[in-house]
Amino acid sequence: MAEHPDCALVRRGYEAFSNGDMDTLSSLMTSDVTHHVPGDHMLSGHHKGREAVLQMYRRIAEETNGTFRVELEHLFADGRGHVMSVHRSYADRKDRGVEMPGGLVFTIVGGKITDLDECVEDIDVENDFWR
Repeated sequence: MAEHPDCALVRRGYEAFSNGDMDTLSSLMTSDVTHHVPGDHMLSGHHKGREAVLQMYRRIAEETNGTFRVELEHLFADGRGHVMSVHRSYADRKDRGVEMPGGLVFTIVGGKITDLDECVEDIDVENDFWR
């Protein structure tokens, strides 16, 4: 059974993110893409526009000295332009590490990612890690 095209798009995004391939990642998003980050920490909020989203990804790498990584576990498509991903993220920062399940809800229009809503298993742990 072939993978749904929206899932294939998101999978390419995860691969590009994991490889630090910002050119490919950029090509998968609309110019006005928004990534919504939950919580109350330095990365929380609504990152609007391709460059703002990519800059946030660069900051994640900088803040974790390149240790941040995600392992994609599952992708689910609704066939109406939404994909839900489930992943596990890992990172070290300052004197602590984190390993946490999480996910993203993607909105896809015209074969491009327009919106990413991020969810984490434990918002308090997430906040403490990034503060």
